[in-house]
Amino acid sequence: MNPTPDSPLLIAQVADKLGLKLDDIEPHGKYRAKLSPDLLARLAAKPDGKYIVVTSMTPTPPGEGKTVTAIGIAMAMHRIGYRAAVSLRQSSLGAVLNYRGGAAGGGNARLVPYPMLNLNASSDHHVIGLANNLLAACVDNHLLHGNALELDPFSLAWTRVVQVSDRALRQVLTGLGGRDNGTPREARFDTVTASEVMALLGLVNGDDERAVLCDLRKRVGRIVVGRSRRGKTITADDLRAAGAMTALLQDVLKPNLVQTNEGTPAFVHTGALGHLAYGASSILADRIACKTNDYVLTEAAFGSDLGLEKFMNIKCRTSGLMPQAIVLVATLRALKMHGGVAKVQSGKALPDDLYKENLHALERGAANLLKHVENARLFGAPVIVAVNRFARDTDREIARVEQLAREAGAEGTYTSDAYARGGAGAISLGEAVAHAANKKSQAKLLYADSLPLKDKLERIVTQIYGGESADFSSTAQDKLEQLTEQGMGELPVCIAKTHLSFTHEEKIKGRPKNFRLPIRDVRLAAGAGYVIALCNEIRTMAGMPAHPALEEIDIDAEGNITGVEG
Repeated sequence: MNPTPDSPLLIAQVADKLGLKLDDIEPHGKYRAKLSPDLLARLAAKPDGKYIVVTSMTPTPPGEGKTVTAIGIAMAMHRIGYRAAVSLRQSSLGAVLNYRGGAAGGGNARLVPYPMLNLNASSDHHVIGLANNLLAACVDNHLLHGNALELDPFSLAWTRVVQVSDRALRQVLTGLGGRDNGTPREARFDTVTASEVMALLGLVNGDDERAVLCDLRKRVGRIVVGRSRRGKTITADDLRAAGAMTALLQDVLKPNLVQTNEGTPAFVHTGALGHLAYGASSILADRIACKTNDYVLTEAAFGSDLGLEKFMNIKCRTSGLMPQAIVLVATLRALKMHGGVAKVQSGKALPDDLYKENLHALERGAANLLKHVENARLFGAPVIVAVNRFARDTDREIARVEQLAREAGAEGTYTSDAYARGGAGAISLGEAVAHAANKKSQAKLLYADSLPLKDKLERIVTQIYGGESADFSSTAQDKLEQLTEQGMGELPVCIAKTHLSFTHEEKIKGRPKNFRLPIRDVRLAAGAGYVIALCNEIRTMAGMPAHPALEEIDIDAEGNITGVEG
């Protein structure tokens, strides 16, 4: 049986491609199943498949098609005869309701059932929000009932979260209306994807369900909500909320098994924000995928500077999985943008000039791509450049990108037409990726655990971003010293900055040099297990546009969801 987007394979048929029986999965309807971490124990003796990460050059605001490319490569490999799968983050409901599409691909390279996945049918994000908000409620309840821990209300770092974009909740006053309604204070809401609960779930690790639950319980317990008036950190364990939170999250720990529009197995799990976190699928999803496939395609958020660096230094450091190949997605439109063609603004359509042949602008903008190739090679795995092709791209331009990328050390440049043609549009790319993944990889991290926090940040700024150095505010400097004194100095670091530039200013394109990156503040994500360095304010609650995509979503007379496009 050949699946179609309107008639996918039954989930038991997808599981069969992985060598799994019905008893190995927990079906949730016809087209989705949960997978127990106990599969890792049962398949422990089986060697891992090749692990391939997809990243990109510095993107235009709409993105350059990493998800479509990752899905397309997996489908192409499947067509060739390899046992291949893709492991991706779950779509953010807020983004789907604001703009067309989500994190499930698009065109003829997408996950199915597409509307269901984009509208968060698994309810994982809903339960993560419940656990997050339970802790927030416990904080306010503790303040009301005597505040035995002497929690300083001005130190509170824990926020409530919602799934939809609601700018009216960015800054709020809570506890109004008298003592019975709590302690009045200023607060804010974030989106679920910005919650540390989401981030720590993706980093939970273990070799069976019992070990995984133990790791989850420890991570939830050490979440820091604020400090006491004497400066002591107050955690979810201190508030005695961690046990109930873990109980709520027990089922969410299990990755979701779905499929692509060509029936290729797809693992979908967690969805941490790519700015404040590492922006990738969960460790558990990737590990189960690697045990049940010969090749696994996964995705790192944004470009190599923001996504791949965090994928390697945070996620791979925790999981122990290291990629055998790195795919770097580029588009001619992004190259021309970095070459100075037209003015690109977030939230507005890309100018038509970006789609016209312009070899001079392409060569100027190639400096950005070549820096990303350099970054990917720093991590020691073979690098393939994938040009996500648009209808008006010319062969002359693509040939020039191929030449420049090879000169920079890439294994080669291959086009992907997966959006229009599905797996058939990425056959050559799929073969090249398989060939690269079978080469000897010397994948490595950028820094050792023992390197001081400040030096870790400096190394990322100078080696990955290409800057001169980092500028630490007095606040950031003090907090880094405090964290080191508290025994947190061996944690990895996560820089929060724009994804639209190597610098902290999105308007600066190309390959900037001699810039200094400001580190204005530092936060501890104790549950997730890393230190966040803030360059500028990162918005963690989007606002709806004047005409959000939700206005087009409806249900037809047969009960089919319409208007969710990609």
